[in-house]
Amino acid sequence: MGQKLPHVDASVAHSARVYNYWLGGKDNFAADREAAERALAVLPGLRFAVRANRAFLARSVRFLARDAGIRQSLDIGTGIPTANNTHEVAQSVAPESRIVYVDNDPVVLSHARALLTSAPEGACAYLEADLRDPDTILAGAAQALDFSQPIALMLIGILHLIDDEDDPAALVSRLMAELPSGSYLTISHPASDIKVEETKTVKRELDQCMVQRSNYRTREQVTAMFAGLELVDPGITTVAKWRPDSAVQASSPSYAWAGVALKR
Repeated sequence: MGQKLPHVDASVAHSARVYNYWLGGKDNFAADREAAERALAVLPGLRFAVRANRAFLARSVRFLARDAGIRQSLDIGTGIPTANNTHEVAQSVAPESRIVYVDNDPVVLSHARALLTSAPEGACAYLEADLRDPDTILAGAAQALDFSQPIALMLIGILHLIDDEDDPAALVSRLMAELPSGSYLTISHPASDIKVEETKTVKRELDQCMVQRSNYRTREQVTAMFAGLELVDPGITTVAKWRPDSAVQASSPSYAWAGVALKR
């Protein structure tokens, strides 16, 4: 018998599928496209901003693998696979890199298992878990990663789905506490203090038609998530301006804060 497919409610928009649509993917439904277009009507540059966020993922992973010597990554909030996934970028630098992908959406994980294939020298593992349950994530990741060696914790475009009452900074701190010295934290987070009025409207539009509620945050709030860590230059900046590869890349619309930091 084949693997049982997860139930999908195609009538309600989902963050991973809306994001997939903005990236130009095809793994989305009419409800996702409607939600995505409602946001684009308010903030037309959002499609480019989402792509800038994806480009930041690739640049930060390349930095970690090439310049920081990281060979293990814990990527929480995987999303539906597209191009330049974490393991692809890391293994293009160091084929022996090991990556654990984590998501709480069974649809995302079914795509991941089908499409994210590791280089033979390295490894990819997949864990169905929620960021609000860091102990389960850590226990599962320990089956594939060596916690005596540095690990990159990747939280790309996921923390805005965590409500304030769930204390996202505390969740980040709990995860980083278990990683050894020499590990890194990478975050990108939609901003509430860039294009303020448009962002408020986008949030209202998306909250009306999506399962998950969005929580955009200020640069100060995102910076607080790196407490106790040593920020890598250029510190907390927009995703487009974090070590861009070109002037064109740097000038992309960008409505999210980003940073990478070292745990000493």
